[in-house]
Amino acid sequence: MLEQLFGSTTRVKLLQRFLNNPDQPYYLRELARAIRVQLNSVRREVANLERIGIICPMTSADVLPGSGGDARHPPAARAGRRRTLKKFYLANPSFLLNPELKALLVKAQLLLEQKLVERIRSIANVRYLALTGMFVGLEGFCTDLLLVGTVNRKRLARLMLQFEHELDHSINYTVMTVAEFHYRYNITDKFLYTVLENKKIVVIDRLRSLQR
Repeated sequence: MLEQLFGSTTRVKLLQRFLNNPDQPYYLRELARAIRVQLNSVRREVANLERIGIICPMTSADVLPGSGGDARHPPAARAGRRRTLKKFYLANPSFLLNPELKALLVKAQLLLEQKLVERIRSIANVRYLALTGMFVGLEGFCTDLLLVGTVNRKRLARLMLQFEHELDHSINYTVMTVAEFHYRYNITDKFLYTVLENKKIVVIDRLRSLQR
């Protein structure tokens, strides 16, 4: 959807990268590796975003102490330093439409999440499905998705890889059979209870043992 709106998949990925990490500077090659897009495409779209004002360029001189051309650095030394300076890009905090763009990206992610749930339903007999971790703002959580039921794991892996590409974010998912879930629930398994007792979106719940 956003590709049609913004006219470029690469542009959408760059917007997600910059707006979701507003304090993180990025070099062009670093961006190309992160979003798995050719460098020339990244360079072109970064130039577009810079021209619009969504991102701003900087160099290491902007953040290095004493790099503003003061007396401690003679002209010859400063010239040598300039030759080694690298250009990087950062989200522009002063861009007026930042809140609207972020809200649009969130809504687009919600649509992707709904699509992901529908695809999982089509390939699995799901007894319990919860979105947590990255889906609810818990970065670095033990898992992003918990699925309890019967599923072809190879098909699920392919599906997750596809959505990782669309979300520009890795998805750490966990699959349990119903028997495994009940066993781990009854022994108060630390991992399982961490998931159950933290922030999450329960999409499907057909397990009576969760009615606590």
